[in-house]
Amino acid sequence: FLAEVPELGALNRRQIASLAGLAPFVRQSGRWKGRSKIGGGRTALRAALYMAALSAIRCHTQLKLFYRHLVSAGKPKMVALIAVARKLITILNAMLRDRKPWQPA
Repeated sequence: FLAEVPELGALNRRQIASLAGLAPFVRQSGRWKGRSKIGGGRTALRAALYMAALSAIRCHTQLKLFYRHLVSAGKPKMVALIAVARKLITILNAMLRDRKPWQPA
């Protein structure tokens, strides 16, 4: 992750999600309302975060509960998975910003 995003730890959560291509962008025009989509950003980073999120929803207790909560609330599975990926990059950013190792809440 550090090779792909040397800015990790220096940006806020919205900026880092946008840089990773995980920030939702709304496409609307006049009365037409579409769904939000993710895109742009660094493709290799987004792919790595996707794979890490897949692993996290199977093995990491807190992220598994977060994923299940989103799915039970009616979110599509892929939307919930991308939310987990965004949470992962936010956690990594906070760890590097605060210079602290991972601590489960």
